[in-house]
Amino acid sequence: MSVSVQEADFDAGAEIAALSAGRDDVGAVASFVGLVRADKAARVMPPAQPGAVSPADGADGTASVQAMTLEHYPGMTEKALQEIVVQAEARWELLGVRVIHRVGRLLPGDRIVFVAVASSHRGDAFAACEFIMDYLKTRAPFWKKEETPAGGRWVDARESDDAAAASWD
Repeated sequence: MSVSVQEADFDAGAEIAALSAGRDDVGAVASFVGLVRADKAARVMPPAQPGAVSPADGADGTASVQAMTLEHYPGMTEKALQEIVVQAEARWELLGVRVIHRVGRLLPGDRIVFVAVASSHRGDAFAACEFIMDYLKTRAPFWKKEETPAGGRWVDARESDDAAAASWD
């Protein structure tokens, strides 16, 4: 198991290769890479007047993200990520896990998060990778602030993320 919280970018291909390097017991590696999305990634506050739309905002109440800043609580965040991985290891037969989460200011298209899971079988690898991401989104102490043409705003947790995490209980 390896968990990193870092400002530096990562090479997903190299990380995936490292999980099975020199091993003949790995039958599957499942991975996920999350990216900063620019296209109307989050809801903005409604316009001050009903029916009015700011020129920077879309007609549907969304705005393009120009950058995202991720903050964390050093020490606590790494511990939370390690605990999530330990829970995954208790549920599935895993041979290796690598989690990387970036912090700092990121631009659209930048990589934010990487999760890869090695197992003898694809079912365990897929399930554990999804579980780790679902729990990471809801239980790891990260704070996201988006920069849009309308200004900066902190991103709240989504109900769909909470529901996904709850489905594992």
